[in-house]
Amino acid sequence: MPIKTQSPIVRIVKKTLPSVVSITMTKSLASLESIFQLSKQSPSPIQKKKKVKVGGGSGFIVSKDGLVLTNRHVMEDEKADYTLVLHNGEKVKPKILGVDPIHDIAILKIESKEKKDFQFLEMGNSSKLDLGEQVIAIGNALGLFKNTVSLGIVSGLSREIQAQSELSDTASKLRGLIQTDAAINPGNSGGPLIDMSGKVIGINAAMVFGAENIGFALPINNAKKALEELKNHGRIRQPFFGIRYLQINKQLKEQFDLPIDFGALVISEPELPLGKSRAVISGSPAEKAGFRESDIIIEISGQKITPEISVNDILGDFGVGQKLVCKILRHGKEKIINITLDEKSL
Repeated sequence: MPIKTQSPIVRIVKKTLPSVVSITMTKSLASLESIFQLSKQSPSPIQKKKKVKVGGGSGFIVSKDGLVLTNRHVMEDEKADYTLVLHNGEKVKPKILGVDPIHDIAILKIESKEKKDFQFLEMGNSSKLDLGEQVIAIGNALGLFKNTVSLGIVSGLSREIQAQSELSDTASKLRGLIQTDAAINPGNSGGPLIDMSGKVIGINAAMVFGAENIGFALPINNAKKALEELKNHGRIRQPFFGIRYLQINKQLKEQFDLPIDFGALVISEPELPLGKSRAVISGSPAEKAGFRESDIIIEISGQKITPEISVNDILGDFGVGQKLVCKILRHGKEKIINITLDEKSL
């Protein structure tokens, strides 16, 4: 019999699978059972609560002491209980160490009674990807099919989508995504996207409903920054600018009689309670830098603010303590303001 040779893809999958975990989400839901007590009182129903699986996702181990990366939206229900199912079938409770809502990343820790070294995945460099290179997506497809493997290519880079949460009505904009035609289904969220060297280059995040072969992954470099923040500061710090603004477009230009149809207009929100509606938040980096209400921010560190690219979009590329150069319009004249980002308090 001829000797069966193992393909590089099979070798990579076999090496990767022990580090991939399934994440199950359960909630205590009340179920009414009419149990009538033999007494003189009127019959009354007794409420019983039982654990019901209401969702799931995937994740992967990135350190020998059991750090796990997944999507923030997989772990977003604070009232739910989460369980990690390891490759060997062991079920463990995770500890959530930090979340990065801007980049949709959550960092977990496996809480194991036994001290042991976990098999983990090495992280690659998502900024070095080429269009057309092969990638492998692994995850818990549809919450039912564990260790689902799909093969594809990098179809696009630096994509931007508006992602809708599966558990709530909230939507968030995700930028800098890797587009792939490798099958990504609900439940795959949080699983690894692997390159042909066996390194993680993305975290599977979303698919486009009604379209074929269009999936998206978060670049792993964002997760590496989050892990570094956690290591150095014990938390994932979020940058704070300190203004309220409106994104300017052609309609707002006409409505407010503005000189340009792009940029961010610094403006208060009268609907908010008194003291919380200020355009420039008291004590914020923006106030310290000298921003004023009615300023129009044109650029931040060379990036132009347009109807498609907001201040928050740009801030997602920067961290706490970084200095930004802002070009603004004030009373029709261009002005440069330097600002140092502070940490956003929770």
